[in-house]
Amino acid sequence: MTKRETDAPDGPAGGSAGPSTPTRAFGWTMHGDGRRIGEGEVVAPGERLTWPRTVGIGMQHVIAMFGATLLVPTITGFPVTTTLLFSGIGTALFLIITRGRIPSYLGSSFAFIAPLTASQSSGPAAQLGGVAAAGLLLLVVGIAVKLAGSRVIDAVMPPVVTGAVVALIGLNLAPTAVDSFESQPLIAGVTLLAILLVTVLGPGLLGRLGILVGVVVGWVFAAVIGGLAEERVTALREAAWFGVPELRGPTFEWSVIALTLPVVIVLIAENVGHVKAVSAMTGRSLDDVAGDALVADGLATTLAGFGGGSGTTTYAENIGVMAATRVYSTAAYWVAAATAVVLAFSPKFGALVFTVPNGVIGGATLVLYGLIGVLGVRIWMDAEVDFTDPVNLTVVAAALVAGIGDLTLTIGSVELGGIAWGSVGILVAYPVMRSLARFRKP
Repeated sequence: MTKRETDAPDGPAGGSAGPSTPTRAFGWTMHGDGRRIGEGEVVAPGERLTWPRTVGIGMQHVIAMFGATLLVPTITGFPVTTTLLFSGIGTALFLIITRGRIPSYLGSSFAFIAPLTASQSSGPAAQLGGVAAAGLLLLVVGIAVKLAGSRVIDAVMPPVVTGAVVALIGLNLAPTAVDSFESQPLIAGVTLLAILLVTVLGPGLLGRLGILVGVVVGWVFAAVIGGLAEERVTALREAAWFGVPELRGPTFEWSVIALTLPVVIVLIAENVGHVKAVSAMTGRSLDDVAGDALVADGLATTLAGFGGGSGTTTYAENIGVMAATRVYSTAAYWVAAATAVVLAFSPKFGALVFTVPNGVIGGATLVLYGLIGVLGVRIWMDAEVDFTDPVNLTVVAAALVAGIGDLTLTIGSVELGGIAWGSVGILVAYPVMRSLARFRKP
């Protein structure tokens, strides 16, 4: 999904290898004999199995991230191979900056779909400017967290605010998903049904790949009934097997930047959640590297914006792979990063992704956009936000309707949509209303 549930899986962490196990940025110690994982053990970030097993697990991480990472450029029209390239580069940067302590893959963030879709009329260069600006802001936040400690995030963005922003970003896209679904309802219906069945009935890792499997099923069904666009099939046939990814530069327009910056709230929540999830699963405290994780994702997103790729985030799909395998080795993530970079140099692969028909996208996004919205609700539930409190109730209500209704107002020459107004509104209104509430008489 999305971007994105980053809670630890149910059940025990499985017992870590213990704090005495070395964790290094480069080089890994062998876990046991490198072939077996004992009952109640995990392979720690600084450990690895034999290289053939490590490569195999790394390839699983590639499969896990494919469905979500490639769907973002498919929906937004960004070059697939370019997005894949910066995804792989971003993952390598993340591993270096976090000094090999946090196993993570940086894939395309679904939170960027809303502002990129809403700003398509401004052109790709302006969209990339928004991505780069979001990355720079996340980088600054990461540095602030490193200096002040991770608690600063909770102080500035309590769960009631974070949940509202995440929810309105997902729900703002509901009309887009419905339009795509209605364009090819039969193909969209088959895709949606496949996603639901695989997610609910699929065992282990398969169940976590519901989006990818559903998209493949929908694509095959569309091909059988003649639902693929002929011009895209022709482009696939003519595409070269090897080629350099298309690089683009950004331009900066305030209206697009204002539309994109609220995404940073989602990226912060995803990165911090990922750190906490890995910490819980490995039995190691990683709070001291939360700032490094934000810096790394901020830098990766900035580079993507300056090169032509979509913004990145840590991936919950890959947490599922770690939970299933009990292997948290960062060596496997280096394999995944290298594989992504290699595939980025195949235009044939990028052309294949763009043959996915609109109905398939509609079936997938009907679930994905809803998942982003529900994730906001989950943040409220996990934090036990009190909605009998009039401050929480009213500021969230106004922010959600502004986002879902896509409230669009123009200030001077800058036009801002529902995501911007809803996000900025609650960020400003919540602390103000909370302060005023202190003067209320009982």
